Amino acid sequence: MSTPDRAKTPQAETPQAGTPKPKASNGLIAICCLAFVASMVGAAYASVPLYTLFCKVTGFGGTTRVAEAAPAQTIDRSFEVRFDSNINPALPWKFEPEQRSVTVKAGEVRTIYYRITNLSNQTTWASAAYNVTPQETGAYFSKIQCFCFTSQSLAPGESRELPVVFFVDPAIDKVDYLRGVKTITLSYTYYPAKQPVTPVAAAEPATTKPQL
Repeated sequence: MSTPDRAKTPQAETPQAGTPKPKASNGLIAICCLAFVASMVGAAYASVPLYTLFCKVTGFGGTTRVAEAAPAQTIDRSFEVRFDSNINPALPWKFEPEQRSVTVKAGEVRTIYYRITNLSNQTTWASAAYNVTPQETGAYFSKIQCFCFTSQSLAPGESRELPVVFFVDPAIDKVDYLRGVKTITLSYTYYPAKQPVTPVAAAEPATTKPQL
């Protein structure tokens, strides 16, 4: 009686000696890694202006709005607007509002002044960061004119008055969770800034005297 053949189990093939093993290109991997890192760095830098733009548009984080004109109406709801001033320790300036608070109606345009003084013996530059509290009111606090829109420079010992023209948007009265707000604080902090680079004027093309 013949014995049935047993099923043969496939055996793994043994690579022949001298056959190169497949491997990924180290150069391609390095390029991919560098591209990834570069994209992350670029995204980090790009996120700063995008975040700033987002705050200005939405009022997120107490960032105030920028307006080109006064609102069309004033309503009978008043706010006490307080003014706060701060200086980064690295900046040798004195910075303070000329009045600590004013009472305004929603839609009423007001102008107040801050005063800056350079306490050092050299010309210095600075830029101001700003926000309002409560932060939720940022979307309804608008400035028509403000020194915070551009950097400022002061000569040694120089003082200057800086205006802020603002209003509280009457639309705030339609926001249920802001109906209890009676006080808004506008706060500024000055930080050192680099001296702006003055663009070099392009040289005028030389003119050739026509030959007679």
